[in-house]
Amino acid sequence: MATWLIAILTALLAAATLAPVSRIPHGFVRVCDFPKLQIIALTIAAAVATLVFLPWGTTVIVLVAVQVLIILVQSVACVRFTPLWRVQSLRFDGTADNPAVVRILVSNVKMSNRDHGRLIEVVRREAPDFAAFLECDGPWQTALSELKDILPHALEHPLDNSYGMIILSRIPFRSAEFRFVFSDEVPSARIVAETGAGDPFALYVVHPEPPVPYADTIGRDGELILLARDAKAESLPTIVTGDMNDVAWSPTTRRFQRLSGLLDPRVGRGFYNSFDARYPLLRWPLDHLFHDPRFRLVRLERLPNIGSDHFPMLFELALTSRNGADETPQAADSEDLEEAREVTQAADNLDREPIGSDWEK
Repeated sequence: MATWLIAILTALLAAATLAPVSRIPHGFVRVCDFPKLQIIALTIAAAVATLVFLPWGTTVIVLVAVQVLIILVQSVACVRFTPLWRVQSLRFDGTADNPAVVRILVSNVKMSNRDHGRLIEVVRREAPDFAAFLECDGPWQTALSELKDILPHALEHPLDNSYGMIILSRIPFRSAEFRFVFSDEVPSARIVAETGAGDPFALYVVHPEPPVPYADTIGRDGELILLARDAKAESLPTIVTGDMNDVAWSPTTRRFQRLSGLLDPRVGRGFYNSFDARYPLLRWPLDHLFHDPRFRLVRLERLPNIGSDHFPMLFELALTSRNGADETPQAADSEDLEEAREVTQAADNLDREPIGSDWEK
């Protein structure tokens, strides 16, 4: 019985490891991108159980070999987000009060969360230049209006379907607009502003659909591809941020980086797992910031729990005239471009309600 249980567990872990290799845009496959750390931990436990509880022989050798391969494959993807890897984003050699520094706070508030005060307290303490709030409905819009004494400039589109978005800023916008890529119920934002030194930059805020085992991921994947193209074509130094409903190490996010050329400040530094704030053993990085090489990193921090299923994230970047990349993403190849064409073509034909529209009601 122990042999069968360990063998079945090992087979399931192997399947979850191999599934992300496929580029199939369906949640049943893509959710396997997420729990790499958890798969590593379970596989180590399975390997220990194999060695402790099973008699030595061919079965044990095969099981341990498969388990070691699982750990190695999963670790290769994760090691990029540890200090063992070379960073992509170089450190800024100035101080945080330099006028070139931009402070951005990103928070998926969880629409049904009504503990508004905890988030407001965090925002006041951190005093960002920009604060992007996701999953905002009418009550959240009313609550966040308290912050307009320190963040007077606003771009607001509250919704009751978990895709509402509110962006508050200390800095006046040169321009600001919501965009609706594949659905008029899923907004994203493009803002042009400037640093305290007067240098303009573009800020994109995004919150695409989440992957779920029973539906395709065409909406999310297509939105990230078009966002990558826009960032690549942007003439201004660019920042992309938000709850991207994808993990930093997934093929989808790696493709986003190759298509956009933007840098991930997590690489070489840490996971900074922002979801799920409620369950310490089930966490991965969902809330991201990617930036143009002309920005350098000042600070990257996961902020305290505010009652949501996401931790807020704080990013501080300095806009410089120099290239701030230590390790750059690979350039998109012909396979990336062909996949991007196929996914966006499929996304253009989507005809359904956004995934998760009724989860918070």
